[in-house]
Amino acid sequence: MLNTEPNMADPDGFYEALIGAHRGLSAEQSAMVKAKLILLLSNHIGDRAILREALANARDGVVPAGEDVLQAAVA
Repeated sequence: MLNTEPNMADPDGFYEALIGAHRGLSAEQSAMVKAKLILLLSNHIGDRAILREALANARDGVVPAGEDVLQAAVA
């Protein structure tokens, strides 16, 4: 089961380090750093069910590009 409760000793420090890892990078370089971090952490987690749950939670509520325009037109 995916733990979505606060679980970091220093969340502000991590956020600062995360932002710092992207400082000075182009959008493409920043996307590469994000992808590498996701793969590294996914490998560390290792449990495919947990990873599927995390993917579903991350995607929840995000409307695919173009569909948001269709939804607005119907409303």
